[in-house]
Order: sequence, then C-alpha cells, then structure tokens
Amino acid sequence: MRIAVDAMGGDHAPREIVRGAIDYAFASTDEIILVGDVPRLEREVAAYGRSSPPNIRFVDAPDVIGMSEHPATALRTKKRSSILVATDLVRDGDADAVVSAGSTGATMAAAVFRLGRIEGIDRPALPAHMVTATGPVMLLDVGANVDSDPENLVQFAAMGAIFAEHVLQVRNPRIGLLNIGEEVEKGDELAREAHGKLAALDLHFVGNIEAQDLIAHRADVVVCDGFVGNVVIKFFEGITSFIFRALREDLQQGALAPLALLALKPGFDRMRARFDYERYGGAPLLGVRGVSIVTHGRAKARMMENAIRVASESAEARVPELIAQWTKEHPALVHRGVRSRIAARLHRERG
Repeated sequence: MRIAVDAMGGDHAPREIVRGAIDYAFASTDEIILVGDVPRLEREVAAYGRSSPPNIRFVDAPDVIGMSEHPATALRTKKRSSILVATDLVRDGDADAVVSAGSTGATMAAAVFRLGRIEGIDRPALPAHMVTATGPVMLLDVGANVDSDPENLVQFAAMGAIFAEHVLQVRNPRIGLLNIGEEVEKGDELAREAHGKLAALDLHFVGNIEAQDLIAHRADVVVCDGFVGNVVIKFFEGITSFIFRALREDLQQGALAPLALLALKPGFDRMRARFDYERYGGAPLLGVRGVSIVTHGRAKARMMENAIRVASESAEARVPELIAQWTKEHPALVHRGVRSRIAARLHRERG
C-alpha cells in the first residue's frame, strides 16, 4: 500500500507525525509519502536519530491549514496545503490512502470535494471507537452530519458494518440504533423510522441501544445523528480522563501514598492498556471514493503509527469498493433525499 501522510497537520506536527511514519515504515513494506514542507520534514527525520527507511519519500506542500481556519475557505486559498496535496495523491491514483491529524473539517472537506462521494451514498459518516472492557464499539456519525434522516442512518449502519467486519475483523457485527429506550416505539420520528428500516435490512440489527449499553458492548456498531454522536463521544472522553485523573490525585495523598501507588501500579497499567484509544489509530471517513483516515489532533508518534496501519488495512480491504457494491445491491435504500429537499426548497422559493 502507498499511504500519503499529512505531515503538517496536528498539534504535534511535524515532529510526532514524522516519527510515527518512520516507526511504521521500518516495520512495514508499505510506501509512506510524507507531504509537507520538505526541508523541515528532512530536518525532523535527521533529528529523530534513525536513518530514513527506503520506503519513505517526500512530496512538497508548503501551505498549512490551521485548526481554527474555515475548512472550505482555506482549501480554496491554500492550493498547496499538505492535506489537499495528500488527498489529491489518492484522487490521482498515486496513493492508496491519506492520513491526517490536522483540522477534521479540512480533512473531510478535502475528501468530499477532491475524492467525491460514493454513488448511492448521500452523506459520508465519521465514526469513533469507544473503548470497552470487551473491545471497541464503533459509533457513527460523530460530527460529519448534524441533521441526518432515516436513510442516512441506514447507510451509516451498512458502512460501519463493512468497516467493522473487514478491518476490525468483527465477524457478523451487531448493529444498534442509539435511542432513549429499548422499545420499538421509543424515540423521536427519526429514531422510529430508522428502526423500521434497519429491522428490514440484511444486517445483524439488535435493536435500540441506550447510552449505558454502549459501555456494556451490546452492539459492535451503533448509529446516530452526528449531533448526538459528537456529544456522546466527547462526554465519554471527558469522563474517562476525569476518572483517571481523580484516581491519580487521590492516591497521591497521605504518607503511605508512594507504597500504595507501587502496590497498585500493575492494576493501573492494565486498566490504562484496556482504555488505550491510541491503539485504534484513527477513523475512516466512510462514504467517499477513497480511504481518508482522520486521527486525533493530539496524536503523537504511536497513535500516528497506528493510524497509518488503519489506512493500510482499509485500503487493502478495499472498503470504498465494498460500500459501493453494497449500494448497488440495495438500490431501494439508496438515498435521494437531498434532491427531494432541494426540489422542495426551490418550489417554496418560486411559490
């Protein structure tokens, strides 16, 4: 696989991005394409103290899109930005996947505008992995769409199932619909209508999933509107960080704290490993005609290395092609709601 890495995106770019790419390259036969300010990237490679592996090459992209910049505006004005150049490598067939820890909005906009949507997929979805005691739960959408309709949720479920089965190696993944109760009649109109469509689909649909069921791992893939998903995943990340921080602070109190910490360290190490979200690397923007992996803006070398691995596995599994095949096999579920809404809006404006 040939993986284009946006080396200038992220809070710790380019140093940590470059180091993660080098670590991955030494352990793999994939070709890694570092995209960014080449002189600066070469200095980072030299500063790492490891010789540059032969399967790394550089592509120059001097512009950088900041986290606070408006994605669409920045993409129009910064034609040589690292995320745009890296995405264009995938579009032009010079790379099999792109990975970025930079602006999520810019990464998604570049993927949608430069790669395009898969025919039959109305809206791409961005998943996130919620770590549980028995494995990850894939939640989508977590922010790419804030006003989804039932057909969108059906497509999210299918795309999530394809990724879970072919990349995460989950056999016959269970699909759940995030709701406020288990009963079929629970929830708003969106949830009730989506439930009916999902129940009729040839997926392993296990019904409505409440928030506590996410942690209980009652489903492998859980779908929801992007507004709800974004709130859920950020609350989950926040409460997890709070618990670990509070435990550490409380156990540092008192004269016997050093001995207590020493005795409890093996257990804490196991717990930290269990909730280690960095091992999942990043998440794919599902529904675009190419592999585009979004990883955390705070990603350091280890997480970047894992994100590149996810990109390679997604490209090798041909996830976009599998999604495109699913839309062809389910023509009745191909969503045409956007065209309907546009037509309705034009009718209102003309009326």
